[in-house]
Amino acid sequence: MKLCELTEQEFRNFLDNHPLKTFLQTPEIAKLRTQFGWKTYYVGLKKEDQIVAATMMLSGGNFLGKKIFYAPRGVLIDYQDEALLHCFFIELKKFIKNHQGYIFKMDPYYELVERDIDGNTITNGFNHNNTISYLHNIGFRETFSEQAKWMFVLDINGKSYEELKGSFRSSTKNILNKVLKSNITVRELGYNELDLFKKLTEETSERKHFEDKSLTYYQTMYQLFSPLNQIKFLIAEINVLEYIDNLKDELHNTEAKLNKLSNAKANDGKRKELNIIVDSTTRKLNNAEKIKNEEGNNLILSGGMFILYGDEVIYLYSGNYKKYLEFNAQYKIQYEMINYAIQNHYKRYNFYGITEFKDKTHKDYGVYDFKKGFNGKVIELIGGFELPIAFHYKIHQILSLLKNKGRK
Repeated sequence: MKLCELTEQEFRNFLDNHPLKTFLQTPEIAKLRTQFGWKTYYVGLKKEDQIVAATMMLSGGNFLGKKIFYAPRGVLIDYQDEALLHCFFIELKKFIKNHQGYIFKMDPYYELVERDIDGNTITNGFNHNNTISYLHNIGFRETFSEQAKWMFVLDINGKSYEELKGSFRSSTKNILNKVLKSNITVRELGYNELDLFKKLTEETSERKHFEDKSLTYYQTMYQLFSPLNQIKFLIAEINVLEYIDNLKDELHNTEAKLNKLSNAKANDGKRKELNIIVDSTTRKLNNAEKIKNEEGNNLILSGGMFILYGDEVIYLYSGNYKKYLEFNAQYKIQYEMINYAIQNHYKRYNFYGITEFKDKTHKDYGVYDFKKGFNGKVIELIGGFELPIAFHYKIHQILSLLKNKGRK
């Protein structure tokens, strides 16, 4: 078997038909990275002119004249075939060394162990810890990855929305029912409107203390993936005047029901319930009038960025305005996209990254809890790995260690 460089089309054909395909291995992501100074390589191991393993790699940085090589969500290979792994990475190591690399990094799109909705390992489920042993034997070391290790995924293969909805948590179903009865609408953004999405993510990143992507990033992703129909930017918005009219109708109808009740003691419970609705609707109406005065007649509430590639729809980025969270508009976006995924025959709906799913007091638990309401399962990927290529790797490790000690 021989490792050789592939054309972009050769690699794309292999990627599109591989079970571990992911948008992060696409030439589009390679083109995105080249804007930040990275160089792209497509390499594959061929057996009798047939590609049996391949990866897109990025080369960048400069450490004593040597470069980092990184395969985002690569390599595309059978991780249960120890002999194939050994052959591929021995040849890849030679390739990288010949191209002035001192380290190779990867974070495969490959599950480690099978887990349930709560993140517990499933008895008699698959376990791929042997792959970690194989990689260690080759010389890999486990390391931090910039990609998500933990995700939450909903299996939608061959299922209708009603089937899925039946398994949703009752609180999620209740919110969805209310949102679907509201006048919140969802629409797709065009390229010239992406600043609306950026404003949402910017506000959310400041509130939740994470680093937001730039407007240029969102625009470039749109330009790269939109011609392939593999990206969607959605926003949920509400017509404030219609919302006010609906609240007035609700208040009028509730007051009418209240006025029809006699003073009989048997109606005390019903009267109390209706009075609570009147008070709640009045508060909402007053707030809606305030919103109209401050924001105008159209109000953007929430947004989401979705990647549509291979067998899955990925809910990659999102944003919400804190003061309008009570509208639960993100649920309407999920409703629209889950239905889109079902109608277009995708096999899974990937809510993507989660960072905490055990500690309910953790600041990030709410992200998992929101996704859990849709009754999917926790996915644990195998994680990040790095393979030393040249002696510069050891020098870099020593300098990094000294630098970290100096900070203490």
